[in-house]
Amino acid sequence: MTKRDPARRIDELRDLIRHHEERYYVHSDPDISDEEFDRLLHELERLEAEHPDLVTTDSPTQRVAGRPVEGFATVEHVAPMLSLDNAYSEDELKAFDARVRKGAGLGTDLIGYVAEMKIDGLSIALTYGNGSLIRATTRGDGQRGEDVTANVRTIRAVPLSLRDGPREPIEVRGEVYLSRKSFELMNRDREEAGETAFANPRNAAAGTMRNLSPALVSKRRLFTFVYELISQQFVLPLHAHTHSETLDQMKLWSLPVEPNWRRCNGIDAVIAFCDEWAEKRHTLRYETDGVVVKVNDLALRQRLGATAKFPRWATAFKFPALQATTDLERIAVNVGRTGAVTPYGVLKPVLLAGTTVSMATLHNAEDVARKDLREGDRVLVEKGGDVIPKIVKAIVPHPEGRPRQGPWQMPAICPVCGSQLHRDEEEVVWRCDNTSCPARIRRSLEHFASRSAMNIEGLGESLIDQLIEHDLVHDFADIYHLDAAQLENLVVTPREPRSERARPRKLGKVGRNIVDQIERSKKNDLSRLVYALGIRHVGEKAAATLARQFRTLDKILAAPVEALQSVSDIGPVVAASVRGFADESRNRALVERLAQAGVNMQSQAPEVTDEPGPLAGKVFVLTGTLQSMSREEAVEALEGLGARVSGSVSKKTSYVVAGTDPGSKREKAGQLGVETLDEEAFRALIMKRQA
Repeated sequence: MTKRDPARRIDELRDLIRHHEERYYVHSDPDISDEEFDRLLHELERLEAEHPDLVTTDSPTQRVAGRPVEGFATVEHVAPMLSLDNAYSEDELKAFDARVRKGAGLGTDLIGYVAEMKIDGLSIALTYGNGSLIRATTRGDGQRGEDVTANVRTIRAVPLSLRDGPREPIEVRGEVYLSRKSFELMNRDREEAGETAFANPRNAAAGTMRNLSPALVSKRRLFTFVYELISQQFVLPLHAHTHSETLDQMKLWSLPVEPNWRRCNGIDAVIAFCDEWAEKRHTLRYETDGVVVKVNDLALRQRLGATAKFPRWATAFKFPALQATTDLERIAVNVGRTGAVTPYGVLKPVLLAGTTVSMATLHNAEDVARKDLREGDRVLVEKGGDVIPKIVKAIVPHPEGRPRQGPWQMPAICPVCGSQLHRDEEEVVWRCDNTSCPARIRRSLEHFASRSAMNIEGLGESLIDQLIEHDLVHDFADIYHLDAAQLENLVVTPREPRSERARPRKLGKVGRNIVDQIERSKKNDLSRLVYALGIRHVGEKAAATLARQFRTLDKILAAPVEALQSVSDIGPVVAASVRGFADESRNRALVERLAQAGVNMQSQAPEVTDEPGPLAGKVFVLTGTLQSMSREEAVEALEGLGARVSGSVSKKTSYVVAGTDPGSKREKAGQLGVETLDEEAFRALIMKRQA
């Protein structure tokens, strides 16, 4: 081979692989087998290994990173990712159309719209520069999101480089989702591993994107559709005049565009599209809960503008909640971590919105009485938002003439431990006060390991059940005495086997990974631990406030009610609850065991002082990316000096700190006469005030 031959063959292979990725992941129409595709990829991997100087960042071999990322940086969006207002009926769609025509000053003229399927996934923004993917960001709060570039690079539907794409920076927005098939396979694997199944594809997609291991993300076979193009100038995307033109253009660049969108001349055509897909939506390979309706003319969009929350030129039509009738076989109760005992309905299985439903939520005993629901009733069931099944009403008399049973009564004793239930006069919830109740222990452990608490990934409902059944865990502290050998050799049994593969098996490597997660959780800030303890009425915000004020868990638990209540945002109910938790000897013993296991008991947040900070009364707005510190570090430094950090620029803003790639906030600061600091000036200000 000549010296040019490897380079030429590598280029040929890259073009071939990109072509076949597009056929499979974008058009769902592959023209070679998986085996043939793998051969091409392996040949490219071999040639690049032999010629590392020829490897490029947009090569198909560079999708999956081997090492987990350390965390997700926060990135400010170049333009806000707004939510959409909702329409639930034909009349509401017509009211939207009337607002558009009035805002455009068009009277009775027909408006051109584009109707697109509303994908039930996670919103994402993809930035391309010089035709190559340079960043991917989640929607976050609409102003800023998390940088998940490493994970998105593993999604084969997302091109790492655009085919004949623009050289100028552009951003495309879309949705990351799981197909129905991928969702079912993922949940089957999780159940086999003793992990909690995801409730729906949207939660699964969101949970996957927040995973710190790109290699794991790659295995979950996420897909993507893009639906919006934003140019750097934020006027008209490139030279297009209509949204439909941008959809066609993005498809030409090899970006994945959902194929069922349609141009609609007037709102009646939009309504016809919505009616059509309300019937056909279950034929799609992904979940959808509605149709997004957008004004097609881009110049007209500019005139219509947006409110603080929604663009005026778009709305989301939600499909009617699907309903079905079935039998309410019995009413059972569930015991939560705080002892709350809540009823739920056990249904004769019925197909609803593409899934089989066998249970429905019932909020409390009063809700059951108000609807007069009785065991054996024929009931109307619907999925609220196409997700959570609920019982709408009983169908009386029963269609088969079946006599009704007597009114349902809340049980007097806990169905799990047999303790007497009670209800406070000011509450509607019945409770089991036995802190040793196995159901309470199980739910408490789930809460302790949850993402907002100690964030122990992999320690979910199914595995906790197995740990309790094997007598390995009885409380929070026991978690920190599990070792790798115990979990690796733990035989887990899927709760609802779906195939011959779903049989009892050892956790193996999964067990060792969970032990690593447990060990990492020891370093969490005190605020997470306070929340994880599950003290009644103490949410995330109250936990953070207590941790920052008292600095150690010992001081929190030693504080009298008066001292607790004197803290800003801590009221008498929370103070009494914390004091009650601290006065229980078993709780103090549990905290001591956690400390002995090496769990951090101190706050790492800036100390709270009675003296006003040197920047007290000042309001800062951060925009762009700081090179010398993260956004979190900048916020922490400012708040430690007494300043307040805001997300928007107004006349009350004292300074706007502009990093690299600042957004429109810097321009607004100039319009309002607000002083702007670059990173060097900002650091100098912080250092001067900290001295």
